[in-house]
Amino acid sequence: MTNATFFCGIGGSGMLPLASILRARGEKVAGSDRALDAGRLAPKFDYLRSLGIPLFPQDGSGLAEGMTLVTSAAVEETIPDVVRARELGLAHLTRPQMLARLLNAAHRSVAVGGTSGKSTVTGMIGWILHACHRQPTVMNGAVMKNFTSPSSPFASALVGDPELFISEVDESDGSIALYHPTVAVLTNISLDHMGMDELRALFGGFLERSGKAVINMDDPETRLLGEALGESKLLGYGFDSPNAAFAGRNLTLDADSAAFDIQNGEEIVAVTLPQPGRHNASNALAALTACHALGIPLADASAALSRFEGLKRRLETVGVSGGVTVIDDFAHNPDKIAASLATLTAQPSRLLIMFQPHGYGPLAKMGEELAETFAQGLREGDRLYLPDPVYQGGTVDRSRGSDWLVETIGGVAQYIPEREAIGRAILAEAAAGDRIVIMGARDDTLSEFAAEIVQNLGK
Repeated sequence: MTNATFFCGIGGSGMLPLASILRARGEKVAGSDRALDAGRLAPKFDYLRSLGIPLFPQDGSGLAEGMTLVTSAAVEETIPDVVRARELGLAHLTRPQMLARLLNAAHRSVAVGGTSGKSTVTGMIGWILHACHRQPTVMNGAVMKNFTSPSSPFASALVGDPELFISEVDESDGSIALYHPTVAVLTNISLDHMGMDELRALFGGFLERSGKAVINMDDPETRLLGEALGESKLLGYGFDSPNAAFAGRNLTLDADSAAFDIQNGEEIVAVTLPQPGRHNASNALAALTACHALGIPLADASAALSRFEGLKRRLETVGVSGGVTVIDDFAHNPDKIAASLATLTAQPSRLLIMFQPHGYGPLAKMGEELAETFAQGLREGDRLYLPDPVYQGGTVDRSRGSDWLVETIGGVAQYIPEREAIGRAILAEAAAGDRIVIMGARDDTLSEFAAEIVQNLGK
């Protein structure tokens, strides 16, 4: 396996698609993952092996002379794979460094950034280009339902022309500074992993390094960055902003869809989107604008979008049993949670939500905003259950936990440390007509938990 790329943490949402893209290009790829060592998430690792990717324990045994090590943000310097790579003097790239190599080498590229909506917009752009026979390579952090099949259940990547590369890019670790895209998309900026001043600087630089900048003019933060760019570079979109070159009009929202017109100059095209929520309509405007920048006519792009199946874990209905609907959702920061709650509460039926915070660090950073979002977004009669946050080990300050968050939210919220106990409480509470929502990020077992609830409802 010399000259192979070894992915430490290969099961991660940003690592699996990158590994599968390299493998599909004929490169040698291998990997390890702590979830594999713990015997969790077996189907994901079976899928990687089916691509011809050998997997090793995370003990350094998989590494050899001549390899390149790629690590995700979750991998510490003390992990045996990293220690062994240092001993062997191997080249070591972070996941974003590897991704930037591929994106920056492409003749044409789209990088999708922002606090929320990145994965959905990336999936929409990828699907439009694919449906319009442009054969893009797409790197996404979520599974794109249009591309899943029995042999490819974890389709968070699409392998096509390496010269047309579409990817979501992350600002949380500062790595957005590595990318030089043909088209940069910026959906919104709000509190997530770092302070607002840092975010403005990072996103501002991201736009400056791009050829064209597709900007959400409805978001005050992104609009300010957009207005600082030259007119020749800015492609603004929005429903409310009079300065948007790609303007959304006549928005109508239904329980499971959205419809609107997009206007660019004299041209007006009707758009029907099979996903609910104003946030998804805004995501669609972003995708249509970005594809137009790549030469796809609006009418062709709109026709493709009407067949967009969405992403896994984005307000995804997992099943219905006994009149109760179970929904799996990735929302984890105030912005995403507010968008999901706005869409969910547009329907009258009661919500029973389990929200699992995605770490103690995020609670320390944005706990007040999270509490306010839930307190304002939920209705009387809705129920919110919180287990302990995701904890992967390490030295993070754990003084502010889910018990603190529940106290700050008040009213509808209840702290039950163990997730299994929450499952029992929800099942005891659920009645026909209710919707159960499993909400959170950084934990692939949440989807398994949602599927178990559907099964147990049936009993």
